[in-house]
Amino acid sequence: MKALTDILHMTGKELRAFFVSPIAYVVLTGFMVLSGWFFFNLLVQFNRMIGMYEMMRRPDIASQLNLNELVMLPLLYNMTIVLLLMVPMITMRLFSEEKKLRTDELLLTSPLSVNSIILGKYLASLIFLDVMLGLTLVYPWILFKYGQPAPELGPIAAGYIGLFLLGASFMAVGLFASSLTENQIVAAVISFVTLLLFFVIGWPAETVGETAGKVLEYLSLIDHFTEFSKGLLDGQHVIYFVSFILFALFLTKRSIESTRWR
Repeated sequence: MKALTDILHMTGKELRAFFVSPIAYVVLTGFMVLSGWFFFNLLVQFNRMIGMYEMMRRPDIASQLNLNELVMLPLLYNMTIVLLLMVPMITMRLFSEEKKLRTDELLLTSPLSVNSIILGKYLASLIFLDVMLGLTLVYPWILFKYGQPAPELGPIAAGYIGLFLLGASFMAVGLFASSLTENQIVAAVISFVTLLLFFVIGWPAETVGETAGKVLEYLSLIDHFTEFSKGLLDGQHVIYFVSFILFALFLTKRSIESTRWR
């Protein structure tokens, strides 16, 4: 019970720090502006395609155009790119600011355990991620409200689950990067480079041989997200994301403990 109370205390502290700082509102605004721009353009393109086929007197083809495949699927992929850019800005201060202000020594000598500190900061970042993704639910709502025919709920729900797991993995890496340095810019760069590496690591899979290719594909974050975007909820992909997150949090703990005993 005490451990849970400590985690919630740290979570509340970090959430207040998030929303007192202007960076939270800048990130939320930037995320909504970019995702909204993508959504608007995809929707315009979808309507243009329908109009084109109707002018060609091919209503049979127009009726087969799918909002899931032509709007929501590319939108979710575009949001993964935006998260890749935004998450390092969210997580860069989590431990780096503590180190710069020298409050990390007070934090580590407090009654709070290292696990409670890490989990509290991570939970706060996940809540912030939920807020970011929650704001974008207005896009599928618009499609359900005005789309003809309306999109399917299943693939959209699976896509958002995958997007949350991907974002949670990004946050875990960002937390680890922030624990390595007191410089927030350096933390953001380390986080971005690491995330980008795991984002593109599967690209050369077809050119490096079958065994190595399978390893690279398995390590690729975006390849695991792809299955969710197709509407598939496969346990092995959930296990991958959870394992990735736990490993990043383990590295964060080791990093903090090494600082504690210097």
